[in-house]
Amino acid sequence: MTSMAVSSFMVPLGTPAPPFRLPCVDGGTVSSEDFADAPGFLVVFLSNHCPYVRRIEDTIGEVVAEYQKEDLAAVGICSNDAENYPQDDADHLAEQAKRAGFTFPYLIDRTQDVAKAYRAACTPDFFLYDAGLMLAYRGEFDSARPGNDLPADGATLRAALYQVLGGRPVPGPHRPSLGCGIKWKPGNEAI
Repeated sequence: MTSMAVSSFMVPLGTPAPPFRLPCVDGGTVSSEDFADAPGFLVVFLSNHCPYVRRIEDTIGEVVAEYQKEDLAAVGICSNDAENYPQDDADHLAEQAKRAGFTFPYLIDRTQDVAKAYRAACTPDFFLYDAGLMLAYRGEFDSARPGNDLPADGATLRAALYQVLGGRPVPGPHRPSLGCGIKWKPGNEAI
């Protein structure tokens, strides 16, 4: 079953980061409050089965690990309906985190309330907040997509991280992320 690619909603810059408290695939819970003092906070909506995520997941792991050395805080969140998409259950997400070298907490949004609060539309969907937890960048990771030969280097997100961690705004234009639509539970589709 293939699905049509979905673009991110491009939430207005300056929107505050919605709070959350979610279980982590490797146990425990993580709260957005845990990152309140970070100079930059990256929230990435991910999934295990999406080919758009699979195409860049290793590089996501590398880029985040690189910028964590500069005090970037980051989380991955899977909001997909794991009942109908079992490849996105906790065990498979834990395997993905290991495979892709994720050094950040990978969280599960079972109710899908966090995806709705962030207005996440697709996987991957990137939201980068500044030191005041205001949205400074939302958009693509880079130009790599399934079916093209462009390098998965994270160039677009790297440029945004450089600006935000330096306390500067991210110049536009911001290109939307593109990926698989979030797999909503019945009744949750309309956000």
